[in-house]
Amino acid sequence: MHEHVTLVGPEPAAGETPRLSALPRDLLEQVRGRVRLLALLLLIGFALDPAIFLIGWTVGTLSGVPVRFGNTGFVVTDLGVVLASLGVWWMAGEGRVSPSRLLTLGLVYEVAICFALSLIAYWQWTLDLGTIPPLIWVPTVIVLFPLVMPGPPRRMLTAAIAAGLTAPLALLLLDLWNKVTPTTDDYIRSVVNSAFGVGFAYMGARVVYRLGRQVAAARELGSYRLEAKLGQGGMGEVWRARHRMLARPAAIKVIRPPAGGQGVTDELQRRFEQEAQAIARLRSPHTVELYDFGVAENGAFYYVMELLDGLDTDALVRRHGPLPAARTVYLLRQICHSLAEAQACGLVHRDIKPANVFLCRYGEDHDFVKVLDFGLVKALDGRAGKAAPGLTMENMVQGTPAFIAPEQAMGDDGVDGRADIYATGCVAYWLLTGQHVFTADTSMGVLIHHAQSRPTPPSERVELPIPHDLEQLVMECLAKNPADRPQSARELSLRLAEVADATRWTEVEARQWWATHRPV
Repeated sequence: MHEHVTLVGPEPAAGETPRLSALPRDLLEQVRGRVRLLALLLLIGFALDPAIFLIGWTVGTLSGVPVRFGNTGFVVTDLGVVLASLGVWWMAGEGRVSPSRLLTLGLVYEVAICFALSLIAYWQWTLDLGTIPPLIWVPTVIVLFPLVMPGPPRRMLTAAIAAGLTAPLALLLLDLWNKVTPTTDDYIRSVVNSAFGVGFAYMGARVVYRLGRQVAAARELGSYRLEAKLGQGGMGEVWRARHRMLARPAAIKVIRPPAGGQGVTDELQRRFEQEAQAIARLRSPHTVELYDFGVAENGAFYYVMELLDGLDTDALVRRHGPLPAARTVYLLRQICHSLAEAQACGLVHRDIKPANVFLCRYGEDHDFVKVLDFGLVKALDGRAGKAAPGLTMENMVQGTPAFIAPEQAMGDDGVDGRADIYATGCVAYWLLTGQHVFTADTSMGVLIHHAQSRPTPPSERVELPIPHDLEQLVMECLAKNPADRPQSARELSLRLAEVADATRWTEVEARQWWATHRPV
């Protein structure tokens, strides 16, 4: 941990053909949307003539006055492009189609579009003006496609050349069909114009592909490749990641470098290492597992954690409303399991809140709680009220205002595990009522309420039944004086087990809920 971990992955070996998989997955997913939009726009554009033809034919048939059209060949060509565009639009929307196949389909589509444009442009211009146009839209389309669909430059060059050759090929076919009479200059002009388009397309393809590879390289963290952003907060970002050698997925939290431009000092790195090592020694199944940690070259700290399938309890209540008392007890006891081990190791989480309580499917278990983000954890050195240095700044309130203990809100140096008990009471209040214990117009107002105001009993703010002994226990957790609360997570868990109907929520009910609301 005393050496920085590089953010940049290895370059491809000499002679190695660049692959589409070298691009970031989220960029490839954006390509799907771009291809769909391009296909839709071309579909609408080429559908105008067939639509007018169909409307005219229908009106003429119904009125008994046939409508004569100058050239139905254009309609047939346009209709072919419409069908091709519809197929590409549908295929691009299918998530089962791999990016490589989508790129191949898009390049074939590019050649077909250029061929149709060449036929229509040369033929229509000759019919209207009696001459062959000096310039058509084919070079523009050739330049546009690599920007919409980034891919390996050689592959894009091959498609661009094939698309460029459609212009002289269309001239040749129209000449054989006696539709136009091109000269040698017309052929040369069509080839030269296409050549310019191919040249610019190749340069654009190289630039776009290189930028994509640089993004992918910049997302390398040690042995992990970042794949997709899962969330973002005030301190950093959380990414879905995958180990470059193993198949195991992971979640990586990247913490931005400290402000001030001084970089990562030895002292700050030492504190980060101590804190990460403290978290890593936790073994409760209800604490998110820490796989690895490190410092990138740009000064960003990162944790590598297990990737979970589910949602946090903040989103749970917002989407599905307050929970029944039995389920609330079921979840709270799992939170206590995590906190009990942390307290036994001398650790205080200091940021227990619904967003850090993750509810998931875990193997065959459902409603399995994982406590997240020990990023504000503070390791006690064994002396009462004394705390070892952490990654937090001194003389600043740490935690989330809506779930913060009074002593923590007041900046008390003697914060211990009972602050987590208070925060757990706030989480219980949220689960039972769908409301925060206190609200105010400002964060400072919320802190003052936590320090001075008496909370309203949960039963007065929700219609769902709440057992009296559960409500009494939640109110004890919310006591202003730490001495009036349950003194440990273990004690809180034992008292929760004694709540009336505490065992009514079982794995069977949990499995049924997940099957209904969060099917695989």
